[in-house]
Order: sequence, then C-alpha cells, then structure tokens
Amino acid sequence: MHITELNWECLLHLFSFLDKNSRKSLAKTCHRLLEVFQDPLLWSLLNFHSPAELKKDNFLLGPALKYLSICWYSERVKVCNIEDWMKNNLQKDFCHRHENTVSDFLLEVCNRCPNLLSLTLSGCGHVTDECILLLLMNCPNLKTLKLENCVRITDQTLEAVTLYGGSLQTLHVDFCRNITQTGLERIREKCPSLMLRADRSANMFPDNKPEKKWVLEKASRKLLQL
Repeated sequence: MHITELNWECLLHLFSFLDKNSRKSLAKTCHRLLEVFQDPLLWSLLNFHSPAELKKDNFLLGPALKYLSICWYSERVKVCNIEDWMKNNLQKDFCHRHENTVSDFLLEVCNRCPNLLSLTLSGCGHVTDECILLLLMNCPNLKTLKLENCVRITDQTLEAVTLYGGSLQTLHVDFCRNITQTGLERIREKCPSLMLRADRSANMFPDNKPEKKWVLEKASRKLLQL
C-alpha cells in the first residue's frame, strides 16, 4: 500500500511523529500530503529552540494552536541578558539581528491564536512587559504562563496578570531579575488561587538605569572615604 492510500486520520497520526522540518519535506512530495501538512489539527502544539526557528516556513499558526514553547538554551543568551547600556558594539550587533524576532512572533500569535492555553518562554531576553500584556488580552483562555530568564519582564507583567489573566492558573517567573518581592506579594494578594513560582527572581540584582547606577557608585565611594 502506498502512503497516500492511507485514510486521513492515519496520515495525521503519522505526521504527528515528525518534527517540523520532516513534515515540511514530506509535504513537498505530493498534493495530498501537502493538504495533511496544512490541516490545523496537526498544529495544536509548537516547540522552538532558537529565535531562528521562528522565521522558517515549516509550521502553521492558527486558532488550533493550544501549546507554545520558545526555549533558547545557549551561551548566546547571556549576551541578550546584558543591560543595553553595557553592551559593546559586537554584542549590540548580535542582538540587533534578532531582538524583535520573538516579540514579532508573539504578536502574530496574539492575532491568529486566540485559543492558546499554555505559553513557555525561556531565555527570551528581549521580550517585554508590553508583549505579554497584549498576549494576555488577546488570548483570554491562557491557563499556563511560564517565563524563565526573561530579563526585561518586570512587575508590570504581574500587574497585567491581575487585570487580564482571569483564566490563568499557573504563573512562573523564574530567574527574571527585574521582578521584585513587592510585585510578588501584590499578585499573591490579588490572585490567591494562582499557582505562582518565582525561583530566584526577587533575590537577584535588578537592572539599574545608568544615572541610578552612577549615584550608587558615588555613594559607595563616599562611604569608603568615611
């Protein structure tokens, strides 16, 4: 029996075992398999392991998407975590190549995936509070939000959860250094039923603006002189 002679359910099942690249390659072999590739039922879950993967054409975004994960575990993530005013020209050039990639992709998710139930972001150093706010507003069924090592996430995201995260059941903000203890206490008070985890976040050194950092250094020198 030729693979195209299998019924639709069997073909979908076979495609489900393939990664995105393999699905795309198989879809190029004939029109029937291309139609299977384009079936929304095949794209309820998407996992990405680097920003570069978000720019490929080997997946589909649509209302069927329920579970999305963008996890970048790489030494290069450390460059994105450096404060903007401390980056050298080489580091700035590296970040410039992809700094809007994840945010632009999440805006597409906001517009095209209203039924999203779970979002995991790890190592996405350029994602901002505004991006998460839009996602919460446009994906009202979101139940799980996990943010790890996303350095631009602040207490504003926690506040957005209290306003627009009515369906949210689980929130992780691990290793997000600009989350404060005050913000965590506030969301625990406003959303007592929320399963909140903030591993190390409130215990890390937050970013300081250059002028604030200069004032702190100046004050430290004065204390040493005394």
